[in-house]
Amino acid sequence: MLIVADNLNTRNKAYMSALQKRDSNALSKMAKALAEANADIINVQCSTDGAGDEDVMPWAVETIEKAAECALCLDTRNLEALKKSLSLVKKPPLVNYLSATEPKDREGLLTLISRAKAYLVLRASRAAVPNSFESKLQILEELLEAANAADIPNERLFLDPSVVHIGRASGQENIMNSHECITALQETVDPPVNTIIWLSNVSSGIPKAAGKRVEAGTLLYFAGAGLDAVMVDLFDPEIRRALYLVKAFRDELVFTAADIS
Repeated sequence: MLIVADNLNTRNKAYMSALQKRDSNALSKMAKALAEANADIINVQCSTDGAGDEDVMPWAVETIEKAAECALCLDTRNLEALKKSLSLVKKPPLVNYLSATEPKDREGLLTLISRAKAYLVLRASRAAVPNSFESKLQILEELLEAANAADIPNERLFLDPSVVHIGRASGQENIMNSHECITALQETVDPPVNTIIWLSNVSSGIPKAAGKRVEAGTLLYFAGAGLDAVMVDLFDPEIRRALYLVKAFRDELVFTAADIS
């Protein structure tokens, strides 16, 4: 399972301060810590809506790449920021994301991804996240067709069923449908496509201590459906133990009880 570290986000005050001050030393330390925590990919988010990303994201990308050998996930809806950042990366990055409604310039995004031979997250969302299995699958199939038409093969696509907060009215139903969606994608799409979820979204609104236990359990639940990649808080002990167990169950490492104590 690919581990996408979701620690460099707008909720991280120290990280946002480093961006604002262009503090390369502070950002480099954060990137090195994530690499040492065995991140496969480091997610880079500079804003929630893409505003100003064209100025700050290229700097962040260069700084992080100098400090860590990990691949990057460019988390922006700003195509100018994406274009600049794609010209700087050493390894083909993962780009997060394309939905049914974002970004508005779908063709522009797909062209950038195709030319850069980058990887792309396709998100099951159409303004709002659908609750039903059928709706999720329909959106993902539409996005998959568009990506393939832009010469982006399945092996470079990561399909996200869009899990939502388990505490909201239809949260449990949504998570069950997302799990079913992962299973269906694994079983029916040929050539095979990758699947991914943003784990922290499931615990929004839940007290932190309980929320991380919910996230860890959700990770194991989706791993059983064949999940290929997950965006996580890589510094949380509960999450790290769950990731370790998933890798052990999949024979990706040799289990040692001391490693999860």
